[in-house]
Amino acid sequence: MAHDSKTLLSLHRTMVKIRKFEIMASEHFAAGAIPGFIHLSIGQEASAVGVCSVLRKNDYMATTHRGHGHMIAKGAELKPMVAELFGKATGYCKGKGGSMHIADFSIGILGANGVVAGGLPIITGAGLAIKMRKTDQVAVVFFGDGAANRGTVHEAMNMCAIWKLPVIFVVENNQYASTTPQSYSCSVPDICARAAGYGMPGVAVDGNDVIAVRTATEQAVARARAGEGPSFLENKTYRIRGHHEGDPQKYRTKEEVAAWQKENDPISRFENLLMKKKILSPKKMSLIHDEIRAELDDAVAYARASPLPRPEDALNDLFASP
Repeated sequence: MAHDSKTLLSLHRTMVKIRKFEIMASEHFAAGAIPGFIHLSIGQEASAVGVCSVLRKNDYMATTHRGHGHMIAKGAELKPMVAELFGKATGYCKGKGGSMHIADFSIGILGANGVVAGGLPIITGAGLAIKMRKTDQVAVVFFGDGAANRGTVHEAMNMCAIWKLPVIFVVENNQYASTTPQSYSCSVPDICARAAGYGMPGVAVDGNDVIAVRTATEQAVARARAGEGPSFLENKTYRIRGHHEGDPQKYRTKEEVAAWQKENDPISRFENLLMKKKILSPKKMSLIHDEIRAELDDAVAYARASPLPRPEDALNDLFASP
């Protein structure tokens, strides 16, 4: 898949959209407008965009409690996204799911999951459905380095491997499982090394390089569409914010965070590359940021004006055939 100027600018715009969405969510959560907890993916935009930019609308995706970026990268609209965070009836799940349980089956998003590693059994089922229907869709699941140690991950990998299901496992190694460093919690420095135990290819990439992520995903997707079975990608990245908003972050230093942010921010890195290639100018970049900011302001206004779910609708949508 060629990385022409149009594609590169699209990747950039989506990354900026995710970053600004997360900043907006942080601000409104701090102001008390968003109930529950939120987990932000600031610093991990290249992973979400690099993977999802290769997918088709009817390909399946399951994500995590840190899933806003994956949702946007897969094509979710901002208005119902923001409304869902605000707990409003116009949200993707009618205000009943919130940040950790957004889904949109119409574009293949089978849901975010509050349960760590909860998306893997779901995406295994999606992969099996694809194989039974004999389509050339693929199914992608995102999970973190902490989830990589959960039993469901290994069960899913084994099942997908023995049945050659078109599933792509994407572990976003952001260096911390909640408060535990990946260097302590994992027996190997590269989590993707575990793929060999299931007879599938495993590759580690710079998860803050959107082109590297996209290239690795293209290879995994081509393999899956050709009926060659699952692949395992490890996107090595870093979460700039705490595990959740309000996390005191006593498990790492401010200097460590600042160093990653200064030297390895995925958006700054990509913008520098695009300007070097003369695909992006400071003026054009400023315009993109302004357009996305206006789009988000519109989505927030929509969410604020939307009604709360009615108490009498609490049990609606529980059953497929009421």
